[in-house]
Amino acid sequence: MKTSKTVLDKLLGDTQFKPLNAHKCYVKFLSLLPRHLQKAIAFVYIKNETLFIALKHPGFKMELHYNKDLLKSLLTTMGKYDKECCFENVSKVAAFHSKYHQMPKMYDSTPCYFELAQGEFEVSVANPKIKEHFEKIKEIIKCNRL
Repeated sequence: MKTSKTVLDKLLGDTQFKPLNAHKCYVKFLSLLPRHLQKAIAFVYIKNETLFIALKHPGFKMELHYNKDLLKSLLTTMGKYDKECCFENVSKVAAFHSKYHQMPKMYDSTPCYFELAQGEFEVSVANPKIKEHFEKIKEIIKCNRL
């Protein structure tokens, strides 16, 4: 009777399931990073000797740009200790913002203030047009009090 582990090992050894082994190594690589970088990275992959890092937010791009050498050295040391995850051929690191992880939508931040004025003031203007405008302002203030 075959166990589930032997069946999975047989499947993972197949050429069509090679990306699953690489994905397992990518997850292991991400777990070695600091917590704030783990939250910033959406996914990683390696193509043509370049480590591509997809970011959840474009603000982390500069921070990863400064830590490119750290990421490359982490990949090489991981390959020394784990022979299944040997990515020593990585020569470049490229970071980009993933279109699949959009920034959260901003909420409407228009402030809403309550009217503090009472609308009780004396209008002592001789011009009837100006007096009418002041009366309208009084009514608007009283309506906004509610």
